[in-house]
Amino acid sequence: MTSSAFAPAPLPVTYQPQTSRAEHLSGSLIDAYLSVRGETERRAAPLSPEDQVIQSMPDASPAKWHRAHTTWFFEQFVLGAHCRGYTPFHPDYAFLFNSYYVSAGPRHTRGERGLITRPGAAEITAYRRHVDAALTDFLGSADAVTLAAVAPLLEIGLNHEQQHQELMLTDILHAFAQNPTAPAYDPSWRFPAPADPGEDWIDLSEGIHTVGYNGDGYHFDNEGPAHRALVGPVRIARNLVTNAEWLAFMADGGYETATLWLMDGFAAAGREGWKAPGHWYLVEDEWRIMTLGGLRAVDPNAPVCHVSYYEADAFARWRGKHLPTEMEWEVAARGHQLNDAFGIVWQWTRSAYSPYPGYRAIEGALGEYNGKFMVNQLVLRGSSLATPEGHSRVTYRNFFYPHHRWQFTGLRLADYD
Repeated sequence: MTSSAFAPAPLPVTYQPQTSRAEHLSGSLIDAYLSVRGETERRAAPLSPEDQVIQSMPDASPAKWHRAHTTWFFEQFVLGAHCRGYTPFHPDYAFLFNSYYVSAGPRHTRGERGLITRPGAAEITAYRRHVDAALTDFLGSADAVTLAAVAPLLEIGLNHEQQHQELMLTDILHAFAQNPTAPAYDPSWRFPAPADPGEDWIDLSEGIHTVGYNGDGYHFDNEGPAHRALVGPVRIARNLVTNAEWLAFMADGGYETATLWLMDGFAAAGREGWKAPGHWYLVEDEWRIMTLGGLRAVDPNAPVCHVSYYEADAFARWRGKHLPTEMEWEVAARGHQLNDAFGIVWQWTRSAYSPYPGYRAIEGALGEYNGKFMVNQLVLRGSSLATPEGHSRVTYRNFFYPHHRWQFTGLRLADYD
């Protein structure tokens, strides 16, 4: 993955050989937990209490809510279920900070999270510290059998929190983009430099390949089971589509040419007034983009980002190309043949987000994590500049609705001629 300004400390830890098996596991879990939890607070640190309460649209959430929700996850699924005698920090927090886990109880309406002015940011800090102390004490005193039972839950919770770390940045960027003063989250922030272009295309000959996760490390349930798929023949662009290419699409009337667009996409573009990617603004005849570093001139050499699936598909048609399938993307990425596959922008594929053959959701409330969203969304692959270090894999399946574009989303092309 390309390094970013938001990379936390790596999770692997080295231990002293004289410690017991339980102490090994306890120390490993505590160190991983504190590393991830610390990264969330580091990302929240530049935000004022007022910044943390804003919800700029129903799809986004306040930073304070992200901090509280990820804390509730550990309180609900680890402490509440496995720590005898644990009392929740506050009786209302489960209702306020549950997201979509119906099995875990009722919850506040998603689009009204910005109305929760209380508890304030300082109270959420106290909540996080309370749960952190309780969980580390629990892990430090648990026996090996208990630790082995909770380790998978903790691992899910940490990866879940890393997902929200990315959302904290995309959501606050969307909020700042609505502010006429264009405030910077981090004035020193710079867009990651793309790789040297090299050859334009790579060729994948026809063949049957194993796709999906097939290892011993952590993965989300939607990444498996591994299965065989026919891929190719196809040519895939080695490089991401750039702002210069997108400016040419705009200059050629790409946003106004109905024949390039899916019907729903053209309707969305008209309804929302899309004339350029998200967070782009025309200032004194110059296109600028709202970034984590504030409003900047659009760099023609940088990969385009903040585009929806509809826009990506229309651009591909304009070029006489296609978007790759997620299987094609994975096979090419496994062969280390794609530039900037990770660490700059998520890349739209033309694959519907659906279960792999043989997929089964895990038991209980955590089975709601991925499986119930497997309809009406499209798969993105790779990772973005906001993705925490260590959170990406070649099999990772991100997914959003086709009109979404507030994430760091871009594209690369495929050609079947």
